[in-house]
Formats: sequence, C-alpha cells, structure tokens
Amino acid sequence: MSTRKSRVYSPTLPPSLDMCELVCKTLDHDATDVLIDKWLEHRNDAYWDWFMRVRERRHTAMQSQLHRGEQLLAWSKGDFVPENIFVRTVDTARLIPLDRTWTTHVYHHRSMQDRKLSMMPVVFTMLPELMLLRGMHDHGCDDVFIIVTDMKRAEMDAATEYFKLVCEHTFGSTLKYSAEREIHYQHMRLKHTLEHQRRTPCFPQIDLTFRAILHQHRPPFIILFSHQTTSYSQIFFTHPLFVPAADIFFDFPSGCPNPCCTDDCEMVRFPRRGLESAAVLPLKRGARRRAVFRRVRAREMCNWIDCDIAFTDEAGDGSESSRSSSDSAIRPVVRGQVCSKCKIVKYCSAEHQRKDWEEHKRLCVKPASAVIGEVR
Repeated sequence: MSTRKSRVYSPTLPPSLDMCELVCKTLDHDATDVLIDKWLEHRNDAYWDWFMRVRERRHTAMQSQLHRGEQLLAWSKGDFVPENIFVRTVDTARLIPLDRTWTTHVYHHRSMQDRKLSMMPVVFTMLPELMLLRGMHDHGCDDVFIIVTDMKRAEMDAATEYFKLVCEHTFGSTLKYSAEREIHYQHMRLKHTLEHQRRTPCFPQIDLTFRAILHQHRPPFIILFSHQTTSYSQIFFTHPLFVPAADIFFDFPSGCPNPCCTDDCEMVRFPRRGLESAAVLPLKRGARRRAVFRRVRAREMCNWIDCDIAFTDEAGDGSESSRSSSDSAIRPVVRGQVCSKCKIVKYCSAEHQRKDWEEHKRLCVKPASAVIGEVR
C-alpha cells in the first residue's frame, strides 16, 4: 500500500491533517510550566503518597535495575519538585529530571471553542501521567498530541480495538481484502454508535486526526481524552519499548478523586501492569520501503545531555529524531565510566561527568547495600 497521503478520506488510506476539521489548541512550554506550578501548589495526596513510596524504595530499585536497559524512576534528595525526580529514558538510558516541559497539541470539536472552554484543564487532568511519559524519552516527546472526545467506556474500548486493527493492516502492509472489509465494518459500526449517542466529534474526524498524527509526526504515544465522567482516557503507544515498566508503576494512582474507587475506576488508563494493560499499536517497522516507522533500538549514551556518544556497537538508533545509522556506524565505540558513588549512570569522560554534576548531584547517593557494607 502506498504511504502517500490521500486527499479523499477513507479508513484504509493515509490521511493528512489538512483534512482535519477539529480545532487545534496548542499549549506551549510556558503554559506547561504554569500548569506544573499549579499542580504542585494544589498537591494531590494520592500522587504525593505514590512519589513518596518511590522515594522510600529507591535503594532497592537502584540495586535491582543497574542494567542500563531497564527503566528507573528515582527521587533521592530535595523537595517534591520535578527537577529532583529523575527518570531513565528508554531511548538513551540517561537519567534526566522531570522538569523538561513540552508543547501540547489538543484537538477538539469546535463546539468546545464556541462555549469558550479552555484546553488547559484537559492537560491538567493528566499532568502527572504526561510528566512521566515525557520524562521517559530523551527525544521525540517535545510535542504531545491529545484528541478530546466524549466517548464512554465501551465506546473507548471499541475505538481502541479499531485503531489496533487499522495500524496492523494499513501501516506499511499490503492490505488484504478480508482485512479491508473488517476495517470498513468496524468503522461503520463505531460511526453509527457515536452518531446515535450524539457524540462530538464524530468518529470519522477522530479516525482521520488520529491516523494523520501517526503518519505525519510519528509520536511515541498519542492520547484519546474523554471528558465523560463514566469513561477513561486511553494512551496509545507506538512501540512496546515506550510502555512504562510494571515493576515501577504497579501501584500508580488511578487519578479518580473518589476515595472508594477500585483499580478499574480510572480517569487515565495508565498501564500500571506494563505491556499487559497497555494499548500498543502494531505498527510495521524496519528498513524496507513499506515500513512506515523506523526500527526502534534502545541505546546507552553518556549521561551528559549535550553529548552524542553511545556506548554500543549497534548501528541503529532509539528515536525518530536522532542521527542516521550510517552516522552512528562510523562513530568509534567508547567504553563508559560508571559513576563511582551511585553506579547508575555512565559518562564518556571525566570532563562530561563534571559538567553533569550540577544536575546529577541531586540524585547521586550510595546504594543501600554499599551503605550497609560500610556500617558492618
């Protein structure tokens, strides 16, 4: 199937955002900073308690996740602010604080604009989740895409299965007739369901916008936000590598303000059980002509943010925005030097370790086993 974007809308043809009739509201980095400050000021006890539990088990986590390919969330020193909480990125294995902001593109129906409804509450509702998902990536998350809907739970579940079906058969694959029939049938069923329930926006616009974002921007994740009180917002990941690890987020708050809620009651379906509970789109990847997305490979890089040296002999990269494989193939392999105190980050040289110290010192502590060994 050709990847050239069609000017005629079809569930099986790559669309263009130029065809989208939804209104796009963009919240820049400054707006994100305002929301984060507001979130810290009106602290949610459930999230506060969760981050405190992360802090209490930080030594165990650091000891069990010394392998650079594993995810890590660590808070060792200082107050509860994003610059003191560090996340190991999935694409470069750097430990970078959560204080990096992003630009949010919120697509919504024009009726919300007519009612002069702000999109900032949409982002604020899922701010902790966005901070963590943004922090998991060194590259590719400067822009976050959200589509606002009013779908209820069953409709969101049906839409999730539909987008998995479409991505499996229309992204870089030769579309079989049986798959094409099934896609059109599921599209028609969802379209009629949402029209019958008078949902806005209509499903064709949701479908068009969703797939156009995937084709044109290729983000690590995309979100369908539902402002219905009886539903949840779904996070779609474009690769299993981008899914949060279950051993870190197994007790992550559901986001529901009701103290009697259960694990099934959640405002944002954050995959607390890892791949088991995540919505991962089966996109075709590779170097062949029909592969729409590049192959994803996790790399281990010098922890100094301005350094481009990777401690690997692989030619692949872990992000859409990093250098080509030919560039990385001719770059000499460097053996990293592990931080002698915390032993969880690596540098290509003592000079870069000194440059990174102003930031890394907010995290650097001796592992628990080392401290116990010294006491004995």
